Amino acid sequence: ENAFYIEAMRELAYEEGPGSCSFVALTYILEPKTLGEQKSKAAQLGIKQLLQLGIQPDIIACRCENPVTEQARQKMSVFGNVPFERVFSMHDSASIYSIPAMLRDCGIDFEVLRMLKIEDRTKLRHERKEWARWCDFTDKIDKETHEITIGITGKYTSVRDSYASILNALEHAGIHLGCKVDIKWIDTTEITDANAADHLAAVDGIIVPGGFGTRGWEGKISCVRYARENDVPYLGLCLGFQAAVIEFARNVCGIKKADSTEIIADCTEPAISILPEQKKIEGLGGNMRLGGREIELKKDTLAWKLFGKTSSVRRRFRHRYEVDPEYIQKLEDKGLVFSGKAPNQPIMQILELPGLSFFMGTQSHPELTSRPMRPAPMFVALTAAAAKRKHPDKKMDTPLTAAEKVAKF
Repeated sequence: ENAFYIEAMRELAYEEGPGSCSFVALTYILEPKTLGEQKSKAAQLGIKQLLQLGIQPDIIACRCENPVTEQARQKMSVFGNVPFERVFSMHDSASIYSIPAMLRDCGIDFEVLRMLKIEDRTKLRHERKEWARWCDFTDKIDKETHEITIGITGKYTSVRDSYASILNALEHAGIHLGCKVDIKWIDTTEITDANAADHLAAVDGIIVPGGFGTRGWEGKISCVRYARENDVPYLGLCLGFQAAVIEFARNVCGIKKADSTEIIADCTEPAISILPEQKKIEGLGGNMRLGGREIELKKDTLAWKLFGKTSSVRRRFRHRYEVDPEYIQKLEDKGLVFSGKAPNQPIMQILELPGLSFFMGTQSHPELTSRPMRPAPMFVALTAAAAKRKHPDKKMDTPLTAAEKVAKF
């Protein structure tokens, strides 16, 4: 089924000419425990099939549980027609972030530069400086000084890859803060106001992530209420932003029937709905707000400070429903702060509640732009707030201080 993709790569390499691309074949070296040695025959056959399709690998990456032996690599070199120094072991590692060091130790980085004839573009002084920064980051792995538990409340908790980006963003933040982040998966389908405490009492912070549909919706709102009333650090993402708006509208503003038209199409108090101008949009993507968009930040708010006191920030979006403009003033009058909005439009994109240790929501997906060297500020702030809550007897940074320190890394 991937034949079309492989043929497209072959044609691309042919059209661009020699030295324009580099093919890396990823294969698996078997190591049956009953035999006690590594077997490369299956991997050789896989490379042979690739050659038959017109692709000559430049590099062969050998996956295995343990370091691939020189003998197995030599066989792969001969049968794959690849120089021995370009056949390397990519065995299991304690952390994915140690893989770059593994590649560097094998010299694969400079092999790629030579193959593509771009050595002269490399600024070695800058490269060494960036490598030193990367090593500073990886040196912090497994050096945590404290531990927290974050509850991820959703309805896809049985398929945890659904929240892979959130897990990565928490990991990035935790490594920088010297904090081990444990995850408690909480299915919101059965959660109510009455039993929310039973499910959430053991967590130090709460994330309500994105999602679609009605299942688990009321449970998410109950989780938001628990976080707000018990000052548990909270981060709402996309649908989690909308759940925070509905919870605040119902329980603080007294709009008891507040809801989203995604959940109840004919609800009488649509605090979350599709804007009139969106209903007119047709074509690719329909009325969804997709991709990178600017967020205008309100001065002196937590969001403004977290993002370096800049007037705007660009983030990625994937949603359809918004805060109905008719309810914005009602919500703000009761203390909810919309600290980020779309430029020149009444589309609210970040909210926060001053007075709590950390309570923020955003219609965007900051987890998608978190990177090991640049953790998402909101995730750093959530992690720091959760650590401060978990360890009140220790001198811990505030969410804002932690975000500022990480930004200078």
